[in-house]
Amino acid sequence: MERRTIGATALGVGAVGLGCMPMNWAYSASQRRGDRSLRTVHAALDAGVNLLDTADMYGPFTNELLLGRVLKERRADAFVSTKCGLLVGDGHIVANGRPGYVRRACDASLRRLQTDVIDLYQLHRADPEVPVEETWGAMAELVAAGKVRALGLCAVGARSTRRGATGGGYDGTIRQLERVQQVFPVSAVEAELSVWSPEVLRRLLPWCAARGVGFLAALPLGAGFLTGTLTPGGGFEQDDPRARHPRFTAEMMAANQPLVAGLRRVAARHGDDVTPAQVALAWVLAQGPHVIPVPGAKRERWAVENARAAGLVLAPADLAEIAALPAPQGSWD
Repeated sequence: MERRTIGATALGVGAVGLGCMPMNWAYSASQRRGDRSLRTVHAALDAGVNLLDTADMYGPFTNELLLGRVLKERRADAFVSTKCGLLVGDGHIVANGRPGYVRRACDASLRRLQTDVIDLYQLHRADPEVPVEETWGAMAELVAAGKVRALGLCAVGARSTRRGATGGGYDGTIRQLERVQQVFPVSAVEAELSVWSPEVLRRLLPWCAARGVGFLAALPLGAGFLTGTLTPGGGFEQDDPRARHPRFTAEMMAANQPLVAGLRRVAARHGDDVTPAQVALAWVLAQGPHVIPVPGAKRERWAVENARAAGLVLAPADLAEIAALPAPQGSWD
């Protein structure tokens, strides 16, 4: 598999990563099966994926524990990204950017992941009560201590601005990035990017490209919508977050079917075994050599299918057809 580089680090990363959040946290309880998730991570590594992206808040903690079982056997095969800065309470999530907490959170993540170093440590959210420079300075100390190799920031943007709209979208994130860059280099930014959420293309992705900062594309398959496997009105289990999401109502899913139909047309031109999901991932990869899609996968076959998208090169005509698809309808907010 083609290798890409995160920021200024010399750590080669596979063209497609594996987002581990849905394995035992964000989707319905019936989908959280530890044994199947372990097989999925192993299958992804076998297929050439090496970026494993998680966070301490997923579970909380259980996702890192699950990956730790894999890393205990296969640490040399993986580039490990995890996050700090968010605490999960009873029905709420709060930010904590205090330096002392950051240090304790890193040590706890190292123990759960069963490793002595984290390849990419990301700030999940800045704490509004702590100057971001103080939080970032504590994270930089972890690099100096050899516990972390590189630092990243998760972006917060205006999701309600859709394709073709004017405005900055990620202005607040860019201001944060410019502040923390004065303290210690940013190696990667993680934000949502997909055919139906292309907002970062306007300012945030060019900002990263101009500075040699890697970009991790979260939700590149639109939480499953762009795979073409979801049926409008098919419903979700009650504890699946998509059951309450405005983009996953039957009406909005039906309205956005032209996006999936366009991906299907492009896939058909590349062969019977090419899927809409692979086209969606190839589109993300086409946005720049520093871009790494991080799709989630709960099953082995999906992890392998996603990895194979690295070998799919879209022609200019394919990219033009995707660019001409109707703008996504509905809001993420």
